[in-house]
Amino acid sequence: MSLRTRLTLIYGGLFMVAGVLLLGVTYLLFSQELGKDHRVVIRGTIKTTAPAATPRPPSDQLFVLNEAGDVLTGPEAERVMEEQRKQVRAAATQSLLVQGGIALVLVGGLAAGFGWIVAGRVLAPLHRVTDTARRIAAAPAAGRGLHERIALEGPDDEVKNLADAFDTMVERLDHSFDGQRRFVANASHELRTPLTLGRALVEIAMHRKAASPDVRQLGESLLEINTRHEQLISGLLVLADTEKELTAVYPVNLADVITHVVAQLTREATAAGVRVTAEPGDAPTVGDALLLERLVHNLVENAVRHNVDDGWVRVTSRTVPGGRVEVEVSNTGPDVPPYEVEGLFKPFRRLGADRMVGAKGAGLGLSIVQSVAEAHSGTVQASSRDGGGLQIVVSLPVDPG
Repeated sequence: MSLRTRLTLIYGGLFMVAGVLLLGVTYLLFSQELGKDHRVVIRGTIKTTAPAATPRPPSDQLFVLNEAGDVLTGPEAERVMEEQRKQVRAAATQSLLVQGGIALVLVGGLAAGFGWIVAGRVLAPLHRVTDTARRIAAAPAAGRGLHERIALEGPDDEVKNLADAFDTMVERLDHSFDGQRRFVANASHELRTPLTLGRALVEIAMHRKAASPDVRQLGESLLEINTRHEQLISGLLVLADTEKELTAVYPVNLADVITHVVAQLTREATAAGVRVTAEPGDAPTVGDALLLERLVHNLVENAVRHNVDDGWVRVTSRTVPGGRVEVEVSNTGPDVPPYEVEGLFKPFRRLGADRMVGAKGAGLGLSIVQSVAEAHSGTVQASSRDGGGLQIVVSLPVDPG
């Protein structure tokens, strides 16, 4: 039986039951009112009538005794009887309308309550489908949450067919994302070997005693291109790792990560003429230490490389209200239009002249930052600074322990 048929039968049955109850209550009230022995006083008169089964006598045999003891008969008695019959009908009608209306409200409310309960039980599978779809849609990264299935049990109706179709779609998407991640990871690993071998051959050729200046210059250019390709592959591997589920997380203090990363990049910053200032505040969180280190490393490295002469980079970490920790990296640098900021977090996107093939980096730095943050249930916010440069704030959950 289809869901539509079941709902029709359920609500139709409830309506019929409510109608029967209302009809029965109305009949009982009406019969009770008409069955009463009415003694109505009208203008000082008291009416007494014969039983309903007794044939009605002529009007001259009807007697009405008033309060004074006078006996009324003839047309006067007939008039009094007619007025009293009208009053009885009016009283019965009023009682039926008032008490019947109250009964109707009570029975209607009871039917609506039962309908609400039954509809909730019938539509519960639809809520389950909706909740599953929302959890998958709210996953922090593409492909996350696709392992969930509704696996709805019950009669083979429209809702079960919808749930089964949804499970089939999610399963195919899950396989597609898994295949994509495996391809990126495998291709990146396979490409590392020839690049490493090519670097070794170029270095051997450059350092031969018989190597001419042209060969050494060509070797330096090849090494620079090789380095860029290695960075690209390394970035692709990190992106593939961030798309995986974090199976093991450990307490990590971002203050220690900042101190370590700044020490690593001090030489590069000094060579570029950029001053790096670190203000590591206590910022405990949980996650993958290597990925979090890569997040901070990419932020600081990006701030150093995309800077100006005699520029500066400031790196801070702190704990903020609301159970969050933040890492903030701001720097001087070229002017970044506000409409370009969001695009910098897309893979292989660079700004202005940095879009050239020979530019430093592969355009994956900030996209890796965003992927790592999302893998740790965090967010990234960036804004352009007045006078040039960026201000990037990464927010992560605080370590509850």
